[in-house]
Amino acid sequence: MKVIIMIEITCEELKKLDKNSYILLDVRDEGLRLYGMIPGANVLDIDGQLRGDINKINSFIESFPVEKKLIFYCDVGRRTKDLDDEISLDGRECYSLKGGYIAYVRSTMEGEANILAKKEKAEKSIQKRFHKQLFTPFAKACKNYKLIEEGDNIAVCISGGKDSMLMAKLFQEIQKHRQCNFNLTFLVMDPGYNADNRALIESNAKALGIPVIIFESNIFDAVDTIEKSPCYICARMRRGYLYSKAKELGCNKIALGHHYDDVIETILMGMLHGAQIQTMMPKLHSTNFDGMELIRPLYLVRERDICAWRDYNDLHFLQCACHFTDTCSTCHEDGTTSSKRLETKKLIAGLKKDNPYIESNIFKSVENVNLDTVICYKKDGVKHHFLDEY
Repeated sequence: MKVIIMIEITCEELKKLDKNSYILLDVRDEGLRLYGMIPGANVLDIDGQLRGDINKINSFIESFPVEKKLIFYCDVGRRTKDLDDEISLDGRECYSLKGGYIAYVRSTMEGEANILAKKEKAEKSIQKRFHKQLFTPFAKACKNYKLIEEGDNIAVCISGGKDSMLMAKLFQEIQKHRQCNFNLTFLVMDPGYNADNRALIESNAKALGIPVIIFESNIFDAVDTIEKSPCYICARMRRGYLYSKAKELGCNKIALGHHYDDVIETILMGMLHGAQIQTMMPKLHSTNFDGMELIRPLYLVRERDICAWRDYNDLHFLQCACHFTDTCSTCHEDGTTSSKRLETKKLIAGLKKDNPYIESNIFKSVENVNLDTVICYKKDGVKHHFLDEY
């Protein structure tokens, strides 16, 4: 039997309440909380440290004054409607925030009068405050890996998250330098977002001055019934749709928003979970779409600097918005879950305490491969063993 929180409260109603009359409780997983929380909220870590410990969960709930309302929120408002009876809610006035964190973010979006100011602040912060942290490594990656070439028509693929939105702004900035002639198409695929998530992407794009082209697909519906590796299949399907639409629009490249931290986490996860040494390449040729390439211009940009830019400009972005789970934070083609990636992120952070160079060492490790000391490697799908030439 489950405890049902019968009362839903809207963001507008929440704003009218005396802040001393209620307690906000965030029940999302850590991966989602990293993308932002409602100011003043408390973490109810049901899936983390408190997992399965009924006494600790109940003790945490009981630590709040009984006269205060308890307002629970998740990502989109589904999970908090049905909380397990492991949580003791007897005698408490409880509410579920309608629409969850996404609804809160939508409610904070500023009016038309402030859109221009937000755009100007975001652009100026790239040119001044975060130039060294963001634009310099972006331009360096584009130059070192030859990501932008004369006559390119690049489809900048925007998922709605912080990484792809910043990537779009950096592309706009580098285009102003006119070092070579290239065109940009800002492409958003709607794989089946709910109305709030779709509106959040459109609002952010408008506020940041990004002229997006939105096209729809039915990917969420297609993977909804898949039990094994739905994130892997979803990610593969997304890329296929993006390639197809970009080519239809006359583009020869698609740009994705993977950053430096994605690269080092992928290297380490490949070793720990996939028994292989490989990296996330800065660019690669499409195997299914002739003449198309994939580029990753944020390759040298650190995630902490992206977050700092986001927070400085008071921006709130979409995370995954997968409609069949509230806890899916990102879709990865390597088949890893958000929890595995978060686990790897924590592992790297822990190792860094003893070795401040651990991140750069992981990154450089795939640039310093000595084949004379490798037992076996693959080239173009062909396996080569050291005994072949011993």
